[in-house]
Amino acid sequence: MTVLRTSNLTKKFGKFTALNGVDLEVKRGEVVGFIGPNGAGKSTAIRILLGIIKPTSGEAQIFGRNVWKDAVEIHSKVAYVPGDVNLWPNLTGGEVIDLFMKLRGGSNKSRRDALIQRFNLDPSKKCRTYSKGNRQKTALIAAFASETDLYILDEPTSGLDPLMENVFQECVLEAKAAGKSILLSSHILSEVEKLCDKIAIIRQGAIIESGTLEELRHLTRTQLLVETQHSITDLQEMHGVYDIETNEHGALSFQIDSEALDSVIKHISQFGLMKLESSPPTLEDLFMKHYEVNKDASKKGAGGVS
Repeated sequence: MTVLRTSNLTKKFGKFTALNGVDLEVKRGEVVGFIGPNGAGKSTAIRILLGIIKPTSGEAQIFGRNVWKDAVEIHSKVAYVPGDVNLWPNLTGGEVIDLFMKLRGGSNKSRRDALIQRFNLDPSKKCRTYSKGNRQKTALIAAFASETDLYILDEPTSGLDPLMENVFQECVLEAKAAGKSILLSSHILSEVEKLCDKIAIIRQGAIIESGTLEELRHLTRTQLLVETQHSITDLQEMHGVYDIETNEHGALSFQIDSEALDSVIKHISQFGLMKLESSPPTLEDLFMKHYEVNKDASKKGAGGVS
């Protein structure tokens, strides 16, 4: 069942195109990572999904409803956490959490109290005394304590220490296990890699790649560490081999395109293979590859601000 879907979503501000034909889908019980550099269009897309701004063209639906026309009905089932939370300064953290829970039509006090303990938040303090991290905790507790079917999380761990990031990741996985859906925008690529079923990479307002991590890994290079009895020759001449280095023990490390693995392994095995270690490509490899390719392309285009 599809919970969130955009189709050819476009948003223009005057002559500037912030979103250009974005197609995005989140199904029930699915965590989708929405990643890209600053200014790529992530926040614009999220503002449209929340019914804050209207798209220029295209369509966006949540629970089968139009996000602009049916925003009020949709919001009762959606929890949103931004990367920079602003709270009412004269309310306590506990009062803010209770307010958000009531707005979403739920009041699970035992879950609320358990989350306050897990996130190590003092709910009796006024929000004006809270650090950025504590403001983020308050919003996350309010979100995960609510009876919500969809979480839209835009850099939600901004300001959290590593221990609290782990708590957040546990909460996401628990929500997923309960059949909830999550759209996660994050700069912490290891977090996206750990939590997400699918990934959509946005650059300059357009989705440049999307799919599961396994589906996208064919676009990245694998890291190899090789030790042989005899020195390997002609490796640098082979197609699909990059960044060859020799470590202090004489072992070679290099990156290799997936389609070149078979021919390269056959070549190096002629030199008496003693050790072979491979490291799968990470999401960061994938993201940086696309970022650099598109950045180079933009530089070659007509002069302008990239």
